[in-house]
Amino acid sequence: MLDDFMWRAMLAGVLVAMAAAPLGCFVVWRRMAYFGDATAHAAILGVALALLLNVSIFLGVLTVALVMASCVSLLSGRGYAMDTLLGVMAHSALAVGLVAVSFLAGVRIDLNAYLFGDILAVGKNDLWIIGGGVALVLILIFWRWSSLLTATLSDELAHASGIQPRREQLVLTLALALVVAVALKVVGVLLIAALLIIPAATARPFCRTPEVMAIVAAGVAILSVTAGLRTAYVMDTPTGPTIVTLAAALFTLATITTQGWRLFRQRI
Repeated sequence: MLDDFMWRAMLAGVLVAMAAAPLGCFVVWRRMAYFGDATAHAAILGVALALLLNVSIFLGVLTVALVMASCVSLLSGRGYAMDTLLGVMAHSALAVGLVAVSFLAGVRIDLNAYLFGDILAVGKNDLWIIGGGVALVLILIFWRWSSLLTATLSDELAHASGIQPRREQLVLTLALALVVAVALKVVGVLLIAALLIIPAATARPFCRTPEVMAIVAAGVAILSVTAGLRTAYVMDTPTGPTIVTLAAALFTLATITTQGWRLFRQRI
């Protein structure tokens, strides 16, 4: 029988997976993998500012993630290549955050918990915050699904349909910032991007429609969380990295399966 803390961890992980996987599909479609990484790296700076100002860590992380994502959106296409801009901002935010944490006198924090997650320490209040954030993300995705898809396919098609691509990018930015803020407790800063990208990349070869891909990606993410939690519990391994390792194993299995099937069909 699993203990109460394991059930809370399981629920938190499943909730985050439900939001991260479909959002990750847009990250994969738009080739924005490093965008999610940059937003996640800024979370450490949000933690430091929240402790400095004595406010909620969730609020601090959400605010900084929103500012980071908005800055990247506004500065993109203005003289810098996207990968260069993301690289500079991601690593700068992480470095400034780590330095800022070292200046917090009289405050002791476990950086490993923020870098790699501490899902087993999720409490009832954390569950309410995670649940609320996930609900907002799912509402945003459901509300803007058609417009987001159209803007993802082509800016010209979006303009022809009366959709503003910049607005849809800001919606996606808001959703990403929310996921980063609620996922911090579950998998940590360094692993959030993996939970966004790997399930979507795993589902992609098996799906013919965006809706099916989002559902399959959510299933892969939930399986990774539940199996990863159980494996970490049995083998006494770090929980967040174990979850991502299980997701990576599923991606590897999916890649081998699709490549093997392709070779088999070519030989027939």
